[in-house]
Amino acid sequence: MLTLIIILIILACFVLAFFVLIQNSKGGGLASNFAGSNQVMGVRKTADFLEKATWTLAGTVMALCLLVAFMTKQEFKRDMPMNDRFEQVAGDEE
Repeated sequence: MLTLIIILIILACFVLAFFVLIQNSKGGGLASNFAGSNQVMGVRKTADFLEKATWTLAGTVMALCLLVAFMTKQEFKRDMPMNDRFEQVAGDEE
């Protein structure tokens, strides 16, 4: 399960990087390349889609990273012997 989530994070990062690179902060990028009259989506709709997709992917990456951190923390606590847990807590109090 953890491996699947990590693979999803990596794929989402690549797609996010692609979406960021095809955008242009000046209003160009992918939207400016399709300024012809026979386009399916308008220039503004393309820019809106890219912006929404960028924010969605960024949120997805963040949520998946938090999920992996939570899962590995639980696995670490489960795998740690009971004596090490008490020593770690006692060592933190000093």
